[in-house]
Amino acid sequence: MLTVILDRHEHINTAEIQTRLEQEARDWEGSDPSKPPFNVNDVGPFIDMMQVYEAAMYEISTKLEILDSEFDVHFAHDPIHHMERRLKSVNSIVGKLKRRGLELSIPAIKDNLFDIAGIRVICNYRDDVYSVANYLSSQSDIQVLRVKDYIKNPKQNGYRSLHVIYAVPVFLSNGEHYTPVEVQFRTIAMDYWASLEHALRYKSDLPDDRLAEHSQTLLDCARSLQNIETQMQNIHRDINGAPREGDAPSPEGDVDAGRNPIRM
Repeated sequence: MLTVILDRHEHINTAEIQTRLEQEARDWEGSDPSKPPFNVNDVGPFIDMMQVYEAAMYEISTKLEILDSEFDVHFAHDPIHHMERRLKSVNSIVGKLKRRGLELSIPAIKDNLFDIAGIRVICNYRDDVYSVANYLSSQSDIQVLRVKDYIKNPKQNGYRSLHVIYAVPVFLSNGEHYTPVEVQFRTIAMDYWASLEHALRYKSDLPDDRLAEHSQTLLDCARSLQNIETQMQNIHRDINGAPREGDAPSPEGDVDAGRNPIRM
């Protein structure tokens, strides 16, 4: 049997990031004279920063995989159907800074953007959403920075999901860096509804009347799905002893600066 001691592969395309940053710096310089352009000498530190965000993303996802395995052992039930991970692209980071009127700099990114590293956790049932979120939040090295519960308080368009921003330590040669990761917890039904709503809102060129008609239909579907999920959840509770629904995690506030975090 072949033993793999260290599987090295490049997650972050450094050459692509450098090219995009240099282009964004040129574009930025002429777009807003009041804001200084991105310093191309900061390309290396930017790549280092992205590596830390990526490491934090994998730290959280590993914790989630372990929780899912524990549920399977104790309750013969896998609460997590699947997970999706992503790092914000350079274009997305720059676009968000511009929309907020912020300068293109590493401090501005660290202090203002909480969702550079993101994980979407697709669970089977609503109980699973809250159970997994709370078990993750209770771990001693995790801090809960911000919670938005769109399941118990859906958006006006019908969107439902639990958004939690965690701070997790990344241990590097120069010490411990507490780093934010946004985790979106939702059920399978919530996820395919959100995917369709996103496509309708951002990827369609339908006329306004058709767009409004489909938006109303999706709102009706969201309410129907909520009722169906509640009924299926009740059946699941009767045949499975897994933990039941609780409240969303409670935020603890800002990361302790004494822990050498990446400031947000």
